[in-house]
Amino acid sequence: MSETTYTITGMTCDHCVRSVTEEVGKIDGVTGVRVDLPTGAVTVTGSKEPAVADVRAAVEEAGYELTA
Repeated sequence: MSETTYTITGMTCDHCVRSVTEEVGKIDGVTGVRVDLPTGAVTVTGSKEPAVADVRAAVEEAGYELTA
């Protein structure tokens, strides 16, 4: 089991959280997504660590930017 935390900018509301959670949750192997709106931290759990490019693409699809 893998757990990785990323930082996202641009999220301002619960809709933002739902969008990011939905898109990142579609990545193969991801079993959980936790978003902390005030800090922009997104913790992704899964059977393996997803490729950063996949997480970045999912976050951008949701309309936000992966910063770290």
